[in-house]
Amino acid sequence: MSLKGKVALVTGSTSGIGLGIARAFAADGADIMMNGFGDPVAIESLRAGLAAEFGVRVLHDGADVSKAAPIAAMVARTEAELDRLDILVNNAGIQHVAPIADFPPDRWDAIIAINLSSAFHATQRAIRGMKSRKWGRIINIASAHGLVGSAEKSAYVAAKHGILGLTKVTALELANDGITCNAICPGWVLTPLVQKQLDARAEREGRTVAEVTHTFLTDKQPMAAFSTPEGIGALALFLCSDAAATMTGSPYSIDGGWTAQ
Repeated sequence: MSLKGKVALVTGSTSGIGLGIARAFAADGADIMMNGFGDPVAIESLRAGLAAEFGVRVLHDGADVSKAAPIAAMVARTEAELDRLDILVNNAGIQHVAPIADFPPDRWDAIIAINLSSAFHATQRAIRGMKSRKWGRIINIASAHGLVGSAEKSAYVAAKHGILGLTKVTALELANDGITCNAICPGWVLTPLVQKQLDARAEREGRTVAEVTHTFLTDKQPMAAFSTPEGIGALALFLCSDAAATMTGSPYSIDGGWTAQ
């Protein structure tokens, strides 16, 4: 199927995974509401570029997704200016790494708010229109850390496990409303931020970037290869297709075998 005539809201879509998903949807004909922080000039360039490249309507809303009210306003704006909201991708996320004993409470609160609560608030508001049209797709971007744990990532792991629980409950409640809800669970994804971290680590340790990258990947994944935003975008696109109409309430790993161990 084509997404022409559909409207998608993708949180955290000014870079990385979210941008990869927004591009995949736009390429298939969907109008897009982007969301995320960043340099206004760069964001406008992204927005205009997507619109021109794919011939679709693309807007950007800088809503702070750590709070319920801006999320509700963003959904309402999507419905008002793009006429509807058919696909919601809850992707926005942040990270902080520290042992539990030293984990700053404000970082815990922020991670739970942005990585978990935002998905609830967006879903609660978005499903009204979806139910009235008897069609909707909700995709929550979880993580391999939604299925397994890692030390020093208490808030992130808790939030991503919570996202999987929210996904299941959403799927159950909307099973006969023409709405599906699924979660994508990426492993390591090569984004500009990750590449910057690898470059810095290589310089710090006096090793090549290739050596550092191999160590980084194989510490968790059997497959020594990154997933890509484009690959995750393709999976999200499939979950919106008619072929996936009865796929709901499930996590889909794209993690190089991380959680197969």
